[in-house]
Amino acid sequence: MTTSDPLLKENVKPLSMEFHDDILSTIGHTPLVRLNSVTSGLDPLVLAKVEFFNPGGSVKDRIGWPIIEDAEREGRLRPGGTIVEATSGNTGVGLAMAAAIKGYRCIFVMPDKMSQEKILLLRAFGARVVVTPTAVEPEDPRSYYSVARRLVEETPNSILADQYYNPVNPQAHYDTTGPEIWQQTAGRITHLITGMGTGGTITGIGRYLKEQNPDIQIVGVDPIGSILYELHRSGEYTTAEGYKVEGIGEDFLPGTTDLNVVDEIVQVNDRESLLMARRLVREEGIFCGGSCGSAVVGAIRYIQQHRLGHDAVVVVILPDSGSRYLSKVFDDDWMRENGFLDQVWSDIRAGDIQSQKDSGLVYTAHTTDLLRDVVTLMKDHNVSQLPVVNADDRLVGLVSEIDLLNHMLLTDHVHQASETIEGMINTDVPVVGENSRLETLMSLIKDRAAVVIVNNHDQVKGILTKIDILDYLSSQLR
Repeated sequence: MTTSDPLLKENVKPLSMEFHDDILSTIGHTPLVRLNSVTSGLDPLVLAKVEFFNPGGSVKDRIGWPIIEDAEREGRLRPGGTIVEATSGNTGVGLAMAAAIKGYRCIFVMPDKMSQEKILLLRAFGARVVVTPTAVEPEDPRSYYSVARRLVEETPNSILADQYYNPVNPQAHYDTTGPEIWQQTAGRITHLITGMGTGGTITGIGRYLKEQNPDIQIVGVDPIGSILYELHRSGEYTTAEGYKVEGIGEDFLPGTTDLNVVDEIVQVNDRESLLMARRLVREEGIFCGGSCGSAVVGAIRYIQQHRLGHDAVVVVILPDSGSRYLSKVFDDDWMRENGFLDQVWSDIRAGDIQSQKDSGLVYTAHTTDLLRDVVTLMKDHNVSQLPVVNADDRLVGLVSEIDLLNHMLLTDHVHQASETIEGMINTDVPVVGENSRLETLMSLIKDRAAVVIVNNHDQVKGILTKIDILDYLSSQLR
């Protein structure tokens, strides 16, 4: 009897095995993932380069083994040697992973503001971890830079990985991360946005992308308290202050940072950074660290300030995993203790507030509406501003009483009954999605008259003013 049953062994073609020779060969080729909820209402395509897909869980995996191999080639690192590094944690993991395979010992020096998870992770690789005070100058003998240098002097057959001055750091990103982004976007990237610590990531990627297309904008993100923003803006050194976000920002200019590659630096604060990290996991399903929140906040701010359009392709580097911050960013008690989270209001969404407002009704105007009709609409419904939409019901901007009044008071303009509102629209309008949390609303509305709620197609779902938010909060009091 014959059969063509494909399940029979004689009809199954042998498969070839696929495997990696070691864990280091799995580094790189991390995915680009589109951001949707947290960038709702923005025109550009915003893509996250999700670096926690690297085996050690961060972008720093890319520099660990190249630094070690460079030291081996130069004869500075010999069998049985020790690798010493001052690290916020992620570079330590990248080095420890490579050292485990190559048979080296590791000593890592970390400032005391770093999470306990990072310390435990480094110890899991067999590394010795030395913790030093954060609030000291770089030249202070107690700083983690100084302690690392002293340990190298005291330890025979040891090297300082020296990520802050080692040219291998930016070169690794020039060789790998930059080409990946260029290929993954088919050369359509217009903006790269990333946090700045050692500066190796932004310098290496930036150099590569600028060589491919000099018009690509390289944008850094710096936490308030770091010196890099002001140094790039004015060339002046300022006094560094404390901040909670880990892994980015500096109190000196690392040798691996080339500010000439950077077109602009955006400042962010701790609160908005850490809250955005929590939003990324809850709204986008991307479990990432606090500095990832900084990068996304910086990207949104840059897009809004520069009014980037639909033709922009923005790539944001998300450097590490949220698993290293469970005791901080993702611990409600720690967040509250540090003033970043209010337990009572933490889960309120924009859609909740809109649904309570006038039964959720939304009044809009069109760009072609007559001025006098818009005035009548405002009067009839007792509103002081209206979202303006186009023929496809996509948000164009906002028109307010003061906009109309200022126009009517123009003395060098002949007013007619046929006038439309097209020239009176304010297009600089903050927008949010229906699932945006209260803390996001407050960060946007504090200096604005209103925030517009839109869906993923930029169609208006509501408009919120400060009194709307206040009314909702007061209604929740018991």
